[in-house]
Amino acid sequence: MKDLFEKIYKDKGPLGKWASQAEGYFVFPKIEGEISNRMKFQGKDVVTWSINDYLGLANHPEVRKVDAEAGVAYGSAYPMGARMMSGHTDLHEKLQNELAEFVSKEAAYLLNFGYQGMLSTIDALVSKDDIIVYDVDAHACIIDGVRLHMGKRFTYKHNDIESLEKNLERATKMAEHTGGGILVISEGVFGMRGEQGRLKEIVALKEKYNFRFLVDDAHGFGTLGKTGAGAGEEQGVQDGIDVYFATFAKSLASTGAFIAADQEIIDYLKYNLRSQMFAKSLQMQLVVGALKRLDMLRTMPELKAKLWENTNALQSGLKERGFDIGTTQSCVTPVYLKGSIPEAMALVKDLRENYGIFCSIVVYPVIPKGLILLRLIPTATHDLEDVRETLDAFEAIRSRLENGTYKRLSASVAAAME
Repeated sequence: MKDLFEKIYKDKGPLGKWASQAEGYFVFPKIEGEISNRMKFQGKDVVTWSINDYLGLANHPEVRKVDAEAGVAYGSAYPMGARMMSGHTDLHEKLQNELAEFVSKEAAYLLNFGYQGMLSTIDALVSKDDIIVYDVDAHACIIDGVRLHMGKRFTYKHNDIESLEKNLERATKMAEHTGGGILVISEGVFGMRGEQGRLKEIVALKEKYNFRFLVDDAHGFGTLGKTGAGAGEEQGVQDGIDVYFATFAKSLASTGAFIAADQEIIDYLKYNLRSQMFAKSLQMQLVVGALKRLDMLRTMPELKAKLWENTNALQSGLKERGFDIGTTQSCVTPVYLKGSIPEAMALVKDLRENYGIFCSIVVYPVIPKGLILLRLIPTATHDLEDVRETLDAFEAIRSRLENGTYKRLSASVAAAME
């Protein structure tokens, strides 16, 4: 019999094997200072493109004031206990009602965390007789939720409606045999590529197939749609989304999340979401803070307008200079380059040390081998000077990547790993 840890000693995983070179710099970096367009990394000022603070609310003075006042009024513990037992308040209900109204649903329910909440929602919605059909590029929280499912599941090719329909045909036949139903899952905005899910086309398939539709709109909520209500509003199909999910961790710059649906569905979920039933209630300071942030989202459209001014300037500037930003339809701005992991590490170090640009780096296994993805998140706090500096820096690092500079710099790192 093997030692349980033997596999860990032998193989740290595709990312873990780089820990000695990457940790503290490329992964688990410490970005310091007030959350804004410019922060500090290892003592140096950098333009920061890695913070999901889309609307610039994280350090907004009105938000900071309300958060501080709520902290004084309630502390960081109240209410104690799970919602079902002793952690329920009028303000929790108020926030739920306002969120439901904002996203045009009958009811909503608060979740402590987005990842935990999405995973638990999937688990609660399906039984072993049901079939799940989901986009192959779905976020890890969706994948982990699907893993809990004891029944059958199918993936369809990313944003491929023909592939989805083929899998719906398979799911329909299987559901006729098991006596279960079908749950289709997509994202409103895919967080790496920036593409919107094809929600309109998926909803249209309801005329032909019997399924329910769950949408994770973490990156769409607050950034898309006329009012900021997300990808469903943007595409005019919010009514066709049966269960809508969004997190506070992006546009609302806080902690927590919510699901919204018909009243009867929310009533069922709040009595069957194990991650909420057996977890402490969302603390009051976060609830009060979310109410303030939601009010600003509704009443200050200039925040979203500034976000999109910066997004359009960045994305159009990158395209004009010949960069591949894929098919993004959101604020998420991916920049695709060709190179190895050691080259990517040398490139990012150059960006941070010599050009003062901090953005996230994504490599294999998240994307295919041989590709480097630099992921930029514009916010309302950025300005056009940030964009200009970044465009100039990206031109410089692309030139160095193409002429082999980073390959030579990274040779010693690659040799050490062989």
